[in-house]
Amino acid sequence: MTKNDHVSETPATQFLKANGVAFTEHPYAYLEHGGAQHSADVLGFDPLAVVKTLVMQNQDAKPLLVLMHGNRKVSTKNLARQIGAKLVEPCTPETANRHSGYLVGGTSPFGTRKLLPVYIEDSILALPKILINGGRRGFLVGIDPQVCVTLLGAVPVQCALAI
Repeated sequence: MTKNDHVSETPATQFLKANGVAFTEHPYAYLEHGGAQHSADVLGFDPLAVVKTLVMQNQDAKPLLVLMHGNRKVSTKNLARQIGAKLVEPCTPETANRHSGYLVGGTSPFGTRKLLPVYIEDSILALPKILINGGRRGFLVGIDPQVCVTLLGAVPVQCALAI
């Protein structure tokens, strides 16, 4: 495999390449409902550094993305309060797919179908490197977490809860 070979060409990897972002590729055997914990176990990474991309919506059904540690869940109450919403809730898989253009389990914050507001758990930004979905199930990319702020305009929030 040469330096220019890629495991997967997705809207996410196209977006990262078009923006000059260096990333590593981490394919793994996808497990239905395995989540970030499964990919962390299989790839040998700390689940804190495996970041999941969650498609949620506010009380007006306006979609938003939340980037969260793989071993944490989102306090929707805390998130709503911090972003000035009355309510934040997960989208159905069908709605998430429509907004992002990705299948649930393969959602990347990069190269989404629609430009969506992005919120990132602030402690993720303190990590030297994160693994985040590369645009298909069973495929993560390793990047500097600051890329989420510089390219996506991700707004830091504090809404993590232990699972």
